[in-house]
Amino acid sequence: MESGPESARSTASENRLVIKKQAESDTIAAIAGNPNVGKSTVFNALTGMRQHTGNWPGKTVAIAQGHCRIDGNGFVLVDIPGTYSLSPHSAEEEVARDFICLSSHDAVVVVCDACCLERNLILALQAMETGCKMLLCVNMMDEARRKGIEIDLGLLSERLGVPVVGISARKRKTLSALKEALSGLCEAPAGKMYKIRYTGPLERAVESLQSVVERAAGDRFDCRWLSLRLLEDDETLLCGLERSLGFDITRLGEIRAAVGRAKEQLCEDGFDQKKICDNIASCAVLCAEEICTDAVRYDRLAYHASDRKIDSVLTGKWLAYPAMLALLALVFWITIFGANYPSGLLSGLFRWLGRLLRDGMDALDAPLWLTGALIDGVYGVLSQVVSVMLPPMAIFFPLFTMLEDSGYLPRVAYNLDRPFAKCSACGKQALTMCMGFGCNAAGVVGCRIIDSPRERLIAVLTNSLVPCNGRFPILISVITIFFIGSDSGFAGSLAAALLLTSLIALSVAVTLLCSRLLSKTVLKGQPSSFVLEMPPYRKPQFLRVIIRSVFDRTLFVLGRAVCAAAPAGLVIWLLANIYAGDISLLRHCAGFLDPFARLFGLDGIILMAFILGLPANETVIPIAVMAYMSSGMLTELSSDGLRLLFEANGWNAVTAVSVLLFTLFHWPCATTLMTVAKETKSVSWTALAFALPTAVGLTACFIFANTAGLAM
Repeated sequence: MESGPESARSTASENRLVIKKQAESDTIAAIAGNPNVGKSTVFNALTGMRQHTGNWPGKTVAIAQGHCRIDGNGFVLVDIPGTYSLSPHSAEEEVARDFICLSSHDAVVVVCDACCLERNLILALQAMETGCKMLLCVNMMDEARRKGIEIDLGLLSERLGVPVVGISARKRKTLSALKEALSGLCEAPAGKMYKIRYTGPLERAVESLQSVVERAAGDRFDCRWLSLRLLEDDETLLCGLERSLGFDITRLGEIRAAVGRAKEQLCEDGFDQKKICDNIASCAVLCAEEICTDAVRYDRLAYHASDRKIDSVLTGKWLAYPAMLALLALVFWITIFGANYPSGLLSGLFRWLGRLLRDGMDALDAPLWLTGALIDGVYGVLSQVVSVMLPPMAIFFPLFTMLEDSGYLPRVAYNLDRPFAKCSACGKQALTMCMGFGCNAAGVVGCRIIDSPRERLIAVLTNSLVPCNGRFPILISVITIFFIGSDSGFAGSLAAALLLTSLIALSVAVTLLCSRLLSKTVLKGQPSSFVLEMPPYRKPQFLRVIIRSVFDRTLFVLGRAVCAAAPAGLVIWLLANIYAGDISLLRHCAGFLDPFARLFGLDGIILMAFILGLPANETVIPIAVMAYMSSGMLTELSSDGLRLLFEANGWNAVTAVSVLLFTLFHWPCATTLMTVAKETKSVSWTALAFALPTAVGLTACFIFANTAGLAM
């Protein structure tokens, strides 16, 4: 098999995707399925791409396409968002529904989880109703065997009338059967596929519509499927049909009359609109149960027994929250303890490279101002960002991904569902909040997995209330300098991790509080029902986790930070080296801000450093050091040296705590704000995303600083 790098993406807000074929004869196949069944893993295995996968529902929040060749045949594979049925409840599920039902494709590969095949079959049965060629891919067969589940793939294929293959997508050697079936799928003539059987009144109504629908729509769509959709009266689908057909089929007199007569007859039989929709859904469930009878066998007592034992601890009434805090503290401790040495090595390497670059500029007889701007400004900030960000990210992201891969993150959402529901928010917000610990911009994008637009917006606006990886260096530096001391060994890193965990717990509490405030004011509403499929616990694939974390997360986030830090470095250098009188512009700006900053336990230089750190939070401490030392370049000092410098400039315990609070709660970075603007498509909501955490931070600092001042 050969694979190609060509890919394209479409966000949830788009209803179309431009398919890029490498040859006119290429076959277009959608990779569909319920959330968390391994669609993206199958997609990656076939195309050689690195679509991000994870062991929790809703990971695919966009459409991706890739190319592969099997037995000389070209395929364009399209990985669409997970959906439980073709009756969507979110924008992402609408994208999946529209691609399966309305787009021009040759086949659909429905991926199912072998451990819960009966539920997964509902989507497959609904897809078969559209009349498209279909291949059923039963994934995670190895996991099913471990749980004592036996699946008769031949019997399933016979009953469904479509090819059925069993694989374990994480083990690529098991994919040969899938490739063979996919290669033969489009060459073979369409067989007689299973059709969902509905109750008598509904079947009669469909039958009365079919001939009329066939005359109106031709062979563009299966007339039985289209008749059901007209009875279902799904406005979003009917709009999609209008775009696809080029006319509104519901406005045709013959169609309107036939649908009206069918609904009148259904009404006489006791079917109102709600009962029609419920009956369509329930019949699909009953047919899935019938198909799995005898084809799926398992010991009900042993099934999920090990998972239930683990869940009794990790989601139990008494141990769930202590376990969450303990795991969080462990992750932070490993990150802090492990990042010290490589960060020092990187700093030394960049200092050495900086000297070489400076010597090169001198050899070229470059003007001093140009050398300063490029080496002390742009390069100095870039090297500081990379040396401070890269080591903790390279540790934190793999650890976070392992928790995700193991299936623990959905348990976090389950544990936090009740607190979020009390705030009229969604339990899935816990997942996007966890993503924000790595990168707030990534957390904002992840909010697409939340079905309700109101609750999605709450999650977007509050995501930056938890610190991202860019703010961790500030928190760790201030904690180490003022509350731990120069001890960077086991005891010091453990104490720092515990203090950092306490701050994170505070940020989560404030996130809940602000979510409740938003839900009671500008985003009023009741919480929607939260149904989250608990994935099985799985052993993380360590090598794949590391590779995926480095390329898909660490380098991606670092690249964005570097792009923002480079121009920021130039601006910072200019402010520090252009003088008005005997004082630099940086000090002038800091002096202007100082009276205001003092109200919040800060000073003008600290506030100025936060403002200039908008593109990259990692530069806040280095900018403050540069301003305090009246130096035209970023300077690195030891922990003891930093403490002496800060104390000489008026820092005390109150200042340190105020800096910690403002670091936790202040405006999002430039990248996050641009992401919010893209996701919400609103200047007003972006402004609120900026103002909300800033107001929280200033309020917290004001209350603390003035209360502490009265106590002293």
